[in-house]
Amino acid sequence: MGDEIETSAEAAEAAALPRRHEVHADPDVEPCKDIPDSVAQTPVEQKSPAEWAYERLILYIQNFEQQLDNEHEVAMGFTGGDAGVLRIEGMGFFDPDMITFYGSDSVGVKTQLVQHVSQLSVMLRALPKPTQEEPPTRIGFRLAADLASKGD
Repeated sequence: MGDEIETSAEAAEAAALPRRHEVHADPDVEPCKDIPDSVAQTPVEQKSPAEWAYERLILYIQNFEQQLDNEHEVAMGFTGGDAGVLRIEGMGFFDPDMITFYGSDSVGVKTQLVQHVSQLSVMLRALPKPTQEEPPTRIGFRLAADLASKGD
């Protein structure tokens, strides 16, 4: 392995770029390593806490959905309260520090959760899709497409 010398500008730029690392016990689970250009092109310190949390949540949701079969959709369980489980139908942020999740609860009631980024703690869950005839909704891919369009 060759030793490359970085200039101070290259070192500062590398320190500002987002990094991601995952390890899984199951060898069939592909960890996400790539960070889309739409996320990586803006240095982290130029993003609000809300935007930065939003972008990373999209990547986690999309990766989780890639592991689901056609009988399940992604939902979120929220820790630290009785909010229950929310089938994710939309997500957004409000600078500088608010994240919002749109969806429906376990009995189909329209639900929206607004949360400060400092309180953000979610668990992604696989729920059976509501109608067997319909294909599963993949919100992660919609969110990622929207994120990618920001770079255009």
